[in-house]
Amino acid sequence: MATATVAADPVRTVAPSWVRRISLGRIAAHLLLLFFVVVWTFPTFGLLVSSVRDKDQLANSGWWTALGTATHQEAVRLPAASEQKQEGDAFVQRGNALGGAEAGRTIISFGITSDAIAAAAAGGALKMRAGGQITVEANGDYVWTSPTKLEYAGAPRLYFISAITPRVTFENYAKVLTANGIGRAFINSITVTLPATLIPIMIAAFAAYALAWMQFPGRTLTIIVIVGLLVVPLQMSLIPVLRIYNSFANSFHVESKGYVGVWLAHTAFGLPLAIYLLRNYMVGLPREIMESARMDGASHFKIFSTMVLPLSFPALASFAIFQFLWVWNDLLVALIVLGAQDDKAVLTGRLVNLLGAHGADWELLTAGAFITIVVPLIVFFSLQRYFVRGLLAGSVK
Repeated sequence: MATATVAADPVRTVAPSWVRRISLGRIAAHLLLLFFVVVWTFPTFGLLVSSVRDKDQLANSGWWTALGTATHQEAVRLPAASEQKQEGDAFVQRGNALGGAEAGRTIISFGITSDAIAAAAAGGALKMRAGGQITVEANGDYVWTSPTKLEYAGAPRLYFISAITPRVTFENYAKVLTANGIGRAFINSITVTLPATLIPIMIAAFAAYALAWMQFPGRTLTIIVIVGLLVVPLQMSLIPVLRIYNSFANSFHVESKGYVGVWLAHTAFGLPLAIYLLRNYMVGLPREIMESARMDGASHFKIFSTMVLPLSFPALASFAIFQFLWVWNDLLVALIVLGAQDDKAVLTGRLVNLLGAHGADWELLTAGAFITIVVPLIVFFSLQRYFVRGLLAGSVK
């Protein structure tokens, strides 16, 4: 009897789940996301490093060399011939090429011309054209000696290469924070930013609920107008809004150059985006929840305050980040509405004055710039988990 032979099925190899999820599109998306993260983080990190560097280091080398010793070519004028003193049988001139004993700076080499700046190492000696020889130490001390009295016109130059060792210091922040008016400007910025963020959120939340869940004539036209207002440039509408507010302030005897004006200006410019963003989020909430609440006799205000508002927190947080960053970093609206009032100047305006007074002090400018972004960074990282959900409001049904 013939025996049938049954061939066994080959065993299928199943790839792990993480391997099956890998695709070229996913890899490209992650690489693109990583690229944007680096592009946005790189300048901020460079600003932070620059703000804690020494003044001489920052002026002579980039922040990427902060961990290494930087070299710099310098020149100093030697004293006139009348400054020499007789010591024994020699005529001597003494001084310090670095301007004093500076920690972290040493002289590597020196010369009497710019072309031969490395003619002698620190501690060595060179013959001078006017006579005698000069010795320069690493700490900058130099001694120019001559057996006869030197006679020369003008003041010869000494060229040298100095090395600056890395040094971390918080002196820049101390100078900026103790500068005239900076502390008051920081409080003024908070006074402007918090109400200018909360007021449009409160108004927009009510308006967004009405546009999402209430039926009334002109609702569609209102939505179209709000979308259209998103593309209106701030610079084009700022002057008309300011004129309307000034006439309103004169009629009701309200201070025209006060905080109320800047609050209302930022509220007006932020409302279109706030209403649009919150309306898109609220319209995507489950309709069954609203209908069951109405069947239980709940009013629109009850539904809004107890159900819609807590569920819309991601969208509220997302807009709060946008509005806070915009108002905190604003300079144009504050200058136009508040004017040149020192007691009401915001932080950005005060730093502009600091730029005018210390245009060459880059270490102060970097420290001041980083101080301005500390508070927005705290706000963003505190609410960042709601940021993406708020941005995607209404995009998926």
